[in-house]
Amino acid sequence: MDEAMQSAATNQAMREEFGTLLERHRGILFKVANVYSRLPEDRADLMQEIAAQLWRAWPQYDPARTFSTWMYRIALNVAISFGRGDGRRRRTMVPLDDELHDIADHNASDHESEQQLQLLHRFIHQQKPLDRALLILYLDERPQREIADILGISEANVSTKIGRLKQRIRNEL
Repeated sequence: MDEAMQSAATNQAMREEFGTLLERHRGILFKVANVYSRLPEDRADLMQEIAAQLWRAWPQYDPARTFSTWMYRIALNVAISFGRGDGRRRRTMVPLDDELHDIADHNASDHESEQQLQLLHRFIHQQKPLDRALLILYLDERPQREIADILGISEANVSTKIGRLKQRIRNEL
C-alpha cells in the first residue's frame, strides 16, 4: 500500500471514530446549546460550531481522558465564546418561552414539579456563563473532580461554587 492510500485509510478511520463518539455523546451538544442559546437557529448554529471545533481539536485528543470530559470542555468554551457573539445575535435577555423550550412533559400530572423545573431553567439562564456551565455539569451528575477538570478550576472552587448556587436556588425558588 503506498503512502497516499495509507493516509486516506487513516483519515477515514479517524472520521469514523470521531463520528461514532460524537453520535454517542450528542446529548452533550443538545444540553450545552439549549442552555447557551435561546432561539432555535442560534442553537443549531452553536451545535454546528461546537462540532466543527471538536473536529479541529480531534487530532490533539488524548484517549487517556474520557471523551465526554474533553467534549464538555470544548463545548462549554465554544458556547461561552459564542455567547459573546459577533453582533449578529441579540445581547438582551428575553423571558424563557415555553414554545421554544421543551421544559417538561405537557401531559405530566404533577404541575408543581413542572413549575419547579421551569423556574430552575429560568434560574440557569440568568446565571453567568461559568455558573451555567457548572450547573449543567452538576445536574448531569458529573463528579466534582471531572467538573474541575472541564472548567479548569480547583475541586475546592467547584465545591464552594456549587454550595453557593444551591443556596441561591433555595433563596430564589
